[in-house]
Amino acid sequence: MSEPSPSPSPPPSNFDLQAIRSECNRIIKADSRNFHAIIFLLLFPISLSLIFFQVFPIKTLTFNLLYTLTIPVLSLFATGSTTYSVSHGFHDRPVKLSSAIKAAFTSFLPLLSTFLVTQLITAVLGSVLGLAFFSLFKATQVDYSSSFFHLLCLAYATSLAFIVVYLQANWIFAYPIVVLESSWGLEPLKRSRALVKGREGVAFKIVLFWGFFCWLGTWSSMLKMAASACDHDELKIRASFVQIITIPAASYYPLIFFYNLAVNTVFYMNSKALHGEFAGEYASLPSDDDDGKVPPAVSIV
Repeated sequence: MSEPSPSPSPPPSNFDLQAIRSECNRIIKADSRNFHAIIFLLLFPISLSLIFFQVFPIKTLTFNLLYTLTIPVLSLFATGSTTYSVSHGFHDRPVKLSSAIKAAFTSFLPLLSTFLVTQLITAVLGSVLGLAFFSLFKATQVDYSSSFFHLLCLAYATSLAFIVVYLQANWIFAYPIVVLESSWGLEPLKRSRALVKGREGVAFKIVLFWGFFCWLGTWSSMLKMAASACDHDELKIRASFVQIITIPAASYYPLIFFYNLAVNTVFYMNSKALHGEFAGEYASLPSDDDDGKVPPAVSIV
């Protein structure tokens, strides 16, 4: 009589940020040609747009509209393509570039709907918080040049930053859920909140890392617009200095954004295993390179 097969071991609970990065590096190295093509086709144009806007700040309505739409559209396409490819790489099942691009198109509208929902919720919370601080300012009747007003603005900005970071940490799996679970709108946000329980520390680290680069880009753009709107020589000198820093940073944007997507996807896959959704299962994902062969089973746990 044969002995019963041992039960699968539970997923590692100490799967920290360093382990996630190591897994991302393994996946990217195993299918580097496909990922390089995704970066070149979908993310490199974003870098060119950022650099062009920094060097040639054209103020026409058509250009500004084109610039405003290009970055989020290409970012959503890259999100769908990268998430799909990394999830297959997590199971050691590489995909062709054509399949990755197809995934980008099929997941675009669900990703867009989820993106709009997150922006709407953030905007509503920011508006409510702003009205609360504005009411406090009106009640105190202080002058705009007073130190209390500056302190009030700082408190508002800090509170809003905490809210945004908290929401982003809880919604960190929203886009992988949209792409891999065919969900959209508000549902991925609820699902992400459930999956991130117990892993909030790792989620906050990822969000803060990515948020730093977003803050740097936003701050440099605001400073540049302020400099172009006034004749203050000192402010223009500072804006030029910031531009020297942010142009190389814009060149690295595709790599940073791509790596953030890969980290989120690997983190999502591991969190599913940690919550027992992969326990005892074996993935047999079809690969575009199988050529009719039976794909091997890959353990998830």
